[in-house]
Amino acid sequence: MKLKRAKAYRKLMHQYEIQFGFREAYQVLLDAEFLQDAWRFKIDPITRLEGVLQGKIKPMVTQCSIRHLYNAKPKNEALIEQAKTYERRRCNHHGLENPLTSLECLSEVVGPTNKHRYIVASQDQEVRKHMRAIAGLPLVYISKSVVLLEPMNTQTAEQRSALERSKFRLGLKGQRNPDAGQKRKRADDEGANGGSIEDSAGDAKPQKKKKHKGPKQPNPLSMKKPSKAPPKDESSKPKAADHREPRPSTTDASEPSAPDGETGHRKRKRKHKPKGEGASSVDAEAAAS
Repeated sequence: MKLKRAKAYRKLMHQYEIQFGFREAYQVLLDAEFLQDAWRFKIDPITRLEGVLQGKIKPMVTQCSIRHLYNAKPKNEALIEQAKTYERRRCNHHGLENPLTSLECLSEVVGPTNKHRYIVASQDQEVRKHMRAIAGLPLVYISKSVVLLEPMNTQTAEQRSALERSKFRLGLKGQRNPDAGQKRKRADDEGANGGSIEDSAGDAKPQKKKKHKGPKQPNPLSMKKPSKAPPKDESSKPKAADHREPRPSTTDASEPSAPDGETGHRKRKRKHKPKGEGASSVDAEAAAS
């Protein structure tokens, strides 16, 4: 049950942090009755309050509460010395002949809105009843040697719900830029009137050039640079003809040689003699016969 209660207190304080801006170290106002009951139950108020509120605290005591401890019967000197170690909250009631009650003193210190984000630790039921009407005010009390944190009161819950509904209506975009809707409406009104206010005043700013949307070129820094081969000296380049052995030719000397790289025998082409040469050779043969 203790772990379940601690989890509920952690969630409750998280809601106070989000909605009302509570931050560590929490400022806790301790009245005289709370300190007396903690002493009677042998409770260390600082350690117990830090466990309940799930964070560091700054204990504070008003001047009226210190005077209540001095006027208590029987007077507890050890408790008074312990209360003096806490931070003194000036309530400006020290000039009065008699100290104010815890209800009157704490009501003036906290105020109607609790703008300083106090946490009130009190055993007085009238004090807690009055403080429940103030939104965003956590209340702590002791019940049978157990320090308890009251659940969120009605005023706080209603204000938290109203804030959540307003955020839901604004939406994420409106929450980041609340003036976005007003600017859009103003721009629409200007377009309907046929011109903007700046154009009518003669102080219009040049419109920004729209960026072209399309496929982007690759990053030149991420591209691999082309490798350039070093120039080779032609004199040092070996010739292919030097490494091949001469092949015996089977063709006629007058026949054109086959180009390099071709294999097999080439077909011979018949040479035709000119007509004049053929006639003279026939007459020579006839004369000889």
